[in-house]
Amino acid sequence: MRLLIVCLCWLVVSFTPACAAPGHVRVIGHGMPDVDLDNAIYEVPVQQGVSYQDLVDSLKSISEGMNFVNPANFPIGDHMKQRGQDPQGVKEVRTFCNLSMGTDIILDHPEFLVFAPCRLAIYEKADASGKRQLFLGLDRPTHDLKNIKQPTARAQASAQQLENALIELMEKARRGDF
Repeated sequence: MRLLIVCLCWLVVSFTPACAAPGHVRVIGHGMPDVDLDNAIYEVPVQQGVSYQDLVDSLKSISEGMNFVNPANFPIGDHMKQRGQDPQGVKEVRTFCNLSMGTDIILDHPEFLVFAPCRLAIYEKADASGKRQLFLGLDRPTHDLKNIKQPTARAQASAQQLENALIELMEKARRGDF
């Protein structure tokens, strides 16, 4: 009976829709922050000892193993430097797409393209002690879908699958896994 209750709780937490009541979170586990269902941004600190290059190499290796492609990168920090601005550390956006995930959203709601899903930001910002820390951030597809009027069940399921996969990618990459 206890196992049944634990399994049911896991199912509820794992598949909580993005439209859940305000203030709710979806528990991720594995030492990762919970997902605030009211926030479009999900961010995780990169573990100490994992360099920027380690992170980039990890993202490339893991994403390819998950059947994602990396069609575009936006080196925003480099562009800031070219304009004489100090980006204060790494600032970039990398896209990771898997057309078997997310296609249903685009087919049912082409306007969802304005959110350009599958973006992961890599950036540095000050931690609690004021020291620069490397972070990974995600624009959550399930939160973006809240801006579509009457999203289909198929689009909602696709957004959740895509978000889960991107969070898994972040979880592994932040540790420098390959």
